[in-house]
Amino acid sequence: MAENDKPRYSRISDLIELVIYMQSKPLGVTINDIMERYTVSRRTAERMRDSLLNALPQVEEIDSDDNLKHWGFRNYTVSHIVSFNPKEIGNIEQLQRRTTNKEMKKELQETVDKLKALNRKQINSIETNIELYLQTEGYAVRQTTQYDIDIKILDTIRHALQTNTKVNGFYHDKKRTLEPLGLIYGAKIYLVAREKAKGDGIYNYLLHKFSNIENTDKTFDRKDFSLQEYTNRSFGVYQGEILHVELKFDKDVAEDALKYNFHPTQRVKANQDGTVTVKFDAGGNKEIIWHVFRWGKNCKIIKPQSLVEEYKNYLQTVIENYS
Repeated sequence: MAENDKPRYSRISDLIELVIYMQSKPLGVTINDIMERYTVSRRTAERMRDSLLNALPQVEEIDSDDNLKHWGFRNYTVSHIVSFNPKEIGNIEQLQRRTTNKEMKKELQETVDKLKALNRKQINSIETNIELYLQTEGYAVRQTTQYDIDIKILDTIRHALQTNTKVNGFYHDKKRTLEPLGLIYGAKIYLVAREKAKGDGIYNYLLHKFSNIENTDKTFDRKDFSLQEYTNRSFGVYQGEILHVELKFDKDVAEDALKYNFHPTQRVKANQDGTVTVKFDAGGNKEIIWHVFRWGKNCKIIKPQSLVEEYKNYLQTVIENYS
C-alpha cells in the first residue's frame, strides 16, 4: 500500500502517538525526528506536524541551540489520552517474572502496580486479559546463581551516578572510595568505577559484594568516559586485550548464526558453501571461549591463533576431568 493510501485510522493513531512523543521530549521534536520515528518522507512529516498545529493550539515552536526548529508542549499535559493496554503491561510482568535479581523483580512489580493504578477504571478487564496473555506465553527456566543486593545500595549507586559524586563503602571487607561510572546488568550486576587509590584505571565491581555503602558530597570528573564504548570493548563483562576474532559456523546452524547478536562490532557474512563467517573486535577471551563452547562442533575459531590454542587447552582440560 502506498504511503498516501495509508488507512485513516492509522494516521489518527500516528498523530496521537506523535502528541505523546512530543510530550516526552522537553525540547520537542524536529521534522527529522518525525521522519525517522515514523519512517515517512519529509513532506508527510510536515503534514503530520501541520495537522497537530491546526488541531492543538498548545503545540508551540520551542527554542533550541541546534539551529533546527522544534515543536512541542511547554505547559500542557496529555496524561488523559495516555493509557496502557494489557499486552504492554503484560510485557513488563513477563520481565518481572523472568528476572532472577530480587531487587529488580521488586522494582518491576512496583512499576506494574503503578501502571495498573493509572488504568483503574478498566482494571478488571486488564487483569483478565493480562492473565490470558501470560498463560499463552512462557519462558525457559534459566539456570543461574541468585545474589541478594540491598536495594539501598542500588539506590545509593544510582544517586552517585546522577550527581557525579563519590561513594564510600566496603568491598571484600576493605573500605574503598569509588567514582561510579555506570552499572552493567547481566548474570550479575557490576559497578564500573574508578578507585583513585589504585590509579586512573577503570574496574568492574560485583554489586552484591558491597556493604555499608554511602554517598558523599565530593564530586568528580567523569572526563570523556562512555559506558557504551566501554562495554563495546569486551565480549561480555571482563575487559582485556582487544582481539580480532573470526568464527566460522557450519551449515547446520547458519540460519541461527546469521540472526545472532554476537557483539556491536560484528561483521557477518554468508558464504557460498552455506557456512557463515562472523568477525568482531573485543576483549574477554574467556567469555568468548565459553560462548563458542555453547555452539559445540558447529562453531570453529579461525582467528586469532592465540585464542585457538587457548580453546584447545580448555577442551583438553574438560576431557581430562572425565578421564
